[in-house]
Amino acid sequence: MTSLRAWAVEGIGEVVEGTDLAALLSEQDLEDGDVVLVTSKVVSKSEGRVRSVDRETAIRDETVRVLARRGPTSIVENHLGLVMAAAGVDASNVTTGQVVLLPEDPDASARALRERVHAGTGRNVAVVITDTAGRAWRLGQTDLAVGCAGIEALQDFAGTTDSYGNDLAVTAPAVADELASVAELVTGKLGGRPVSIVRGLAVGVLPPGEDGPGARALVRARGEDMFALGAREAVVAAVRGRDADCFGSPAAPDEVLRAMESCGLDASIEGVSVRVRLSQEQVRDQVVTVERVRLVAHAHGWRPHSDSATRDDRDHVTVSPASP
Repeated sequence: MTSLRAWAVEGIGEVVEGTDLAALLSEQDLEDGDVVLVTSKVVSKSEGRVRSVDRETAIRDETVRVLARRGPTSIVENHLGLVMAAAGVDASNVTTGQVVLLPEDPDASARALRERVHAGTGRNVAVVITDTAGRAWRLGQTDLAVGCAGIEALQDFAGTTDSYGNDLAVTAPAVADELASVAELVTGKLGGRPVSIVRGLAVGVLPPGEDGPGARALVRARGEDMFALGAREAVVAAVRGRDADCFGSPAAPDEVLRAMESCGLDASIEGVSVRVRLSQEQVRDQVVTVERVRLVAHAHGWRPHSDSATRDDRDHVTVSPASP
């Protein structure tokens, strides 16, 4: 690959329930190896995913788990496993009083479009369904892939070496997301052009009948997500003693030790456990101290051997990794 060419498709027109998107795509001058990118909104409209309901009700219905909330803004996990603002519910470019939900199964939608385009044109293309989302740490939004077929969403270079001979461990470009961002640049937000084509990436397009794992492969598992909860929500989860999977697998003893010490607790590692010694003052206020230990332990996938110190060992609390 030496260059890419990307352009927006003109003249798609208004898409409503029942619009044959595959037929519209098949009318384009496609070549083998093209990547066709379609916004989730028009896919949803064609599939009848428009609802006459207020936006807040739709967000609540589409939400599986709230990660963070600040004022009117909520970051949630939706039924697709995607973490997005407002569960991906969109109230723009639709009749007042209506909202557009994400496709019920974007990967399946991408597979169906790809198959029908191939059947209608004989062209082997990849299909990516895009949506707009914010990013942690950075202002602004960019488009990403919520569904794809015919291309590997993630290119994993782990186990290979770079040109200097260094081993690559975590290098994995999110190709489908990168293509979605290219598409957004050429379609624009206000141009009414929901379809674009990227040409020049034929080497990455899979043979007919091989669709790849879809965009679902880009969804990070909750236990591997270092930001599975917002800051406030993490505190509440620790106090409640719930949502342990959001904190990942049990931390190493030295990490738990450092966390205990940072909270003013006198701790040491004993085998696979961490022992927290209570001062005379802490023994007098044992309930509060034990609760502090429990909160720190919970946030690291650990827990006390008992919920409170017994009469025989009230001068210390021992914590160990929680069992799966």
